[in-house]
Amino acid sequence: MERKVLLQPCLMTSTLYLLLAGILILSCKSKNHNYIVYYNRVNEIDSIYRMANQPEEAIKQYRKLFKRYSPKNQERIKEYETYITLAEQYHQSFGGKKSLYKLIPLIAPYEGSYKKHFGLYQKYGIDSSEVKQKITDWKKGLNKRLVDSFTIAFIRDQAEGRKNPQLMIKNDKINAQLLKWTFDNYGYPSMQKIGLIGNNGVFMPMHPLFSHMVDAEEYSYLKTKMLEYIKSGDCVPRDYANMVDRYSLQISKKGIVYGIYPSYDAVIDTVKVNRNRKSIGLPSFKHASKITKDYLKK
Repeated sequence: MERKVLLQPCLMTSTLYLLLAGILILSCKSKNHNYIVYYNRVNEIDSIYRMANQPEEAIKQYRKLFKRYSPKNQERIKEYETYITLAEQYHQSFGGKKSLYKLIPLIAPYEGSYKKHFGLYQKYGIDSSEVKQKITDWKKGLNKRLVDSFTIAFIRDQAEGRKNPQLMIKNDKINAQLLKWTFDNYGYPSMQKIGLIGNNGVFMPMHPLFSHMVDAEEYSYLKTKMLEYIKSGDCVPRDYANMVDRYSLQISKKGIVYGIYPSYDAVIDTVKVNRNRKSIGLPSFKHASKITKDYLKK
């Protein structure tokens, strides 16, 4: 009897350790998700919906994906927005209020885009004033220092229409230093950190800014870090691909890598480029063309 009594605390301690270890493992898994896997899965599901015309199957697959990953809402695909609107259209569960609240910061960078969803929000007991307030709160939560810095950077980037070569080189160098400093101190300057519209209505899409970094001595550093940020879900694959394509076309002269940066005379090996695109989570040429056509129809 004494032996049984002595063993019980040991068993309880072992069980507690196992539970704690399991929680730690699950926590590590959630933090270490590779978003390239996420983007490729989104592309597969979008094909089910857009090209195979199976919306109900797409809803089911999206639901599984968003249980594993915090959703993004990429330009043109808009996977989380699409999931919610399709689920509502086909009378399937999408998480109700909880999911609608999660959608707000994802559409917040696009000025006024939330208005088209007012009817859906009201249906689930969220009035338009609450949505507007959450958008306002989201804007207040942006990194003001970065918003100020990148507003100036984008104005600097377009100084004199980039027609003054000496000024352009000087400004690109300053912006390259700003980007490196931002990466070192704040990580990637995503829309959830700085928004899309800066001070005084300055438009701040990152891909043209990065495409002007191909001559900078920081290029290799930026390229390496951006790939890490794609995996962490902070950098969208298109911004990285646009920069790398321009470098490969104009600096290293090795030709198209991802087929993002426009070129009228480059020879494209579509099989190789599609493979490269998948390696960072971009849709194939055919799929991307369909996405663009559908986007332009709207």
